[in-house]
Amino acid sequence: MTEHVIETRGLRKEFRTRHGVRVAVDGLDLAVPAGGVHGFLGPNGSGKTTTIRMLLGLARATSGEMRLFGRPVPDELPHVIGRVGAVVESPKFSPTFTARQNLGLLARAGGVPVDRVDTALTTVGLADRADERYHGYSLGMKQRLAIAATLLKDPALLVLDEPTNGLDPAGIREIREMVRGLGERGVTVLVSSHLLAEVQQVCTSASIIGRGRLLAQGRVDDLLGGGTSYRVVVTDPEAAVVALREAGLVVRREPGAPPGTLAVDPAGAGPARITQVLGERGLWLSELSPVRADLEQVFLDLTSDHTLGTPGDEPGTTGPDGDPS
Repeated sequence: MTEHVIETRGLRKEFRTRHGVRVAVDGLDLAVPAGGVHGFLGPNGSGKTTTIRMLLGLARATSGEMRLFGRPVPDELPHVIGRVGAVVESPKFSPTFTARQNLGLLARAGGVPVDRVDTALTTVGLADRADERYHGYSLGMKQRLAIAATLLKDPALLVLDEPTNGLDPAGIREIREMVRGLGERGVTVLVSSHLLAEVQQVCTSASIIGRGRLLAQGRVDDLLGGGTSYRVVVTDPEAAVVALREAGLVVRREPGAPPGTLAVDPAGAGPARITQVLGERGLWLSELSPVRADLEQVFLDLTSDHTLGTPGDEPGTTGPDGDPS
């Protein structure tokens, strides 16, 4: 394997259930580059949490290889775990202690300088609420405190599993801005989520999986395949399709779109060119607007003929290792 912050090859995880063997992760190849925010994306039940648990030594892989910072895990996990922070399950904080007191206890227990407490609280935007008791925190504040706890050891890699689950829009925005800031500071952040459109706003690269298999991987701009297309609305869409295609442009009808709506791919096209081609045929636009591609559409295109969640059939759980992701 070449060295990445995270890399897996042929990673597989099987669970034995009363219905037989279920494959949660199926030959997964991941490559997470250093720095920035990497989205680990897929529907609930696609194997995200199971993969993270294997990387962190919380679950045993059936087969395959894994590396963190170029070191094979789980064999050499003790040598690299100090560089990794992770929020995979809800941490246990004392409800009657303040945020500062909770982090102070964790710092002393972990042999971390106590002065890092204030730094961590500032990083997650809780410095002005640090002396309030934990039980009075909103769900979003509790999630940010959990992330602050992982930052005490100043990790080079931060793993966040569904960090915005259950949050309201304001809480989601707070986590998004915090994650973006960490990536800009040089921390490699792996964000697992099924909210593809939300994660797209902070990711520099991404891996999309379904049913435990890799579907696509790379820089977000590359996955989006050229970025902007154009929505064209005309009164005579049939004639417009003929005119645009004869001019060498790629045009298609959008399923479910209003009558007269066409989509023109960006290759060889731009607003001026589209307007010129249609105007020369006496076809006049009522709308011409850019449409930014998104990861959600990429995912839907990749999975249009498949159901890629893996239903949780572990006894007493909702999915592999008790999590649907």
